[in-house]
Amino acid sequence: MSLVLIVEDNPRNMKLVRDVLQVKGHQTLEATTAEDGIALAVERRPDLVLMDIQLPGMNGIDALRVLRGDPATAKIPVIAVTASVMQQDRKLILEAGFDSYLGKPLNLAEFLAAVNAALAKQAG
Repeated sequence: MSLVLIVEDNPRNMKLVRDVLQVKGHQTLEATTAEDGIALAVERRPDLVLMDIQLPGMNGIDALRVLRGDPATAKIPVIAVTASVMQQDRKLILEAGFDSYLGKPLNLAEFLAAVNAALAKQAG
């Protein structure tokens, strides 16, 4: 059973992602700000983090830098889940060090494939 941290400020997106993951047998943690997400990641050490980019306060890219800079969370895979789908946004997000990138609205097949790939890589 995998533990997935969802960092998402939109309640509808949070519910969709949480429900899909739970139906597939994953446990979920939820944060609506990057700061809360970082605290949960340090405390609970999830197997995967799904990080929105546009968040209130600190953005997802800055949050990733904090996670990567902490030895306790540096190796946790982090997937960007964002409505920022322009080519330059995608390039910036991947260059920041995210393990993968998913655009909104989510394609559920792509979403599950990315989650499974990140978890398999983490376990491997």
